[in-house]
Amino acid sequence: MNSSKVVSILIFSVLSVVNIEAYCQNISIKLGRATIGVNETFQITFTVENERFVENTPFPEIAGFIQQGTSSSKSTNYVNGKISSTESVTQNYLPTGQGTFVLQAFSIEINGEKVSSPGTTIKVGPAVNQQKQDPFAEFWGAGKNNDNQQYVNVQDDAFFAITSNKKKIYVGESFNLNVSFFISLKNRAKMDFYKISDQLGDILKKVKPDNCWEENFGIDQINPEYITLNGKQYTQYKIYQASFFPLTSKDIDIPSAGLKMIKYKVAKNPSFFGRNMQEDYKSFYSKPIKIRVLDLPENPLKSQVNVGNYQLSEKVSAKILETGKSYQYQFTISGEGNVAAIKPILLPEGKNFDIYPPAISQKVNRANNRVFGYKSFRYQIQPREPGEYNLSDYFKWVYFNSKTGKYETLESDIIVQVIGESKRENTISSTGPTGFYEKIELASNNLSNRNTPFWFTIGANISLIVILITLGVVATRRNA
Repeated sequence: MNSSKVVSILIFSVLSVVNIEAYCQNISIKLGRATIGVNETFQITFTVENERFVENTPFPEIAGFIQQGTSSSKSTNYVNGKISSTESVTQNYLPTGQGTFVLQAFSIEINGEKVSSPGTTIKVGPAVNQQKQDPFAEFWGAGKNNDNQQYVNVQDDAFFAITSNKKKIYVGESFNLNVSFFISLKNRAKMDFYKISDQLGDILKKVKPDNCWEENFGIDQINPEYITLNGKQYTQYKIYQASFFPLTSKDIDIPSAGLKMIKYKVAKNPSFFGRNMQEDYKSFYSKPIKIRVLDLPENPLKSQVNVGNYQLSEKVSAKILETGKSYQYQFTISGEGNVAAIKPILLPEGKNFDIYPPAISQKVNRANNRVFGYKSFRYQIQPREPGEYNLSDYFKWVYFNSKTGKYETLESDIIVQVIGESKRENTISSTGPTGFYEKIELASNNLSNRNTPFWFTIGANISLIVILITLGVVATRRNA
């Protein structure tokens, strides 16, 4: 291959890369004129280049202005065998009076990409004279009286739903409640959320179940998620999500609730720059759901056990222990369930170990419609009596397995060997009926004398007097 061909190939490659970069996605926000008349509109426009516009979060509200609907435009260019496209959406704002108004810095999420604007200051003056009639005004929309424009409804393909991942559960078992709005990818109607924070508060007052422990997933921003339901593609907007753990065996009824949405009508005779959309409202309603709650099987610990699916991990600082010395033992419960409600183990009374109250740590995760994590108990133990001991005699935890429908026990597998002399009689214990702290509670707090013999008191006083006399005589002789 000669050098001229190599150079040609390199130049073609570089140009190809340049072309690719020149037609990549670009999203921008443009603000309208900052000085307008009271009878004019201020505009915010975002433009998407070289990608199909899919969706955006709502435009910002401006104090002193009323949103007057949106308009959109699309253009496609074919140059040198390359296709480029531009789509623009414009939000119009009509001032309510004259003055100076501040548009704060804001962000709009467009096609999943967050685009920001620093905002601006808008000055609204007196009404301005309208321009003379333009012969092309009818085409551009300026010659029409928008008040006489007719708007038609566009059929939407969306629904509002409150769902649970389970229809039958045990007392203490979790179910995940999800409040979402779904929009089909084939939907043609433009919609926005309307005062969602206020509406969500009213919805939750209605649908939150009573007598349940709540683990809130903490949704603070509504983001789109693409899912498939019954073979159909939707964009899901999660408004609220939480897992609930019923505290009683009463069945749970979630009533129907409504969500009001802004839905735009479109102009019957659209123009290029005219007002092509009109704000309207539509309420969507969820279906009621019922969750059956089963009581736990009879068991002496029925009212005390945690419900879920758990595993045990443990470790001890040494397996050969010496009486009178302190060691660490860690008992960690992990899995799916109401981890935060797990209580410390009820330790049996015994004379072979001093076991002190544990240091507790936990981590709770909320993801994928589940609540899971771990709770760890770190004990300080002091052996008092030599011998071989199975720690399962001391450390065991009973729970109800919601998957198997049975009570199960997590217990220690560790066996320790204790060496040294017995410390049973001279150890201050924190456990057992004869422990140090129990003796404090039983002891009297009345003041009493020490029952010192009378002759001992007299002898001590005489000795003190003799010492003082002797010191006085010695001091006198020295002065003489």
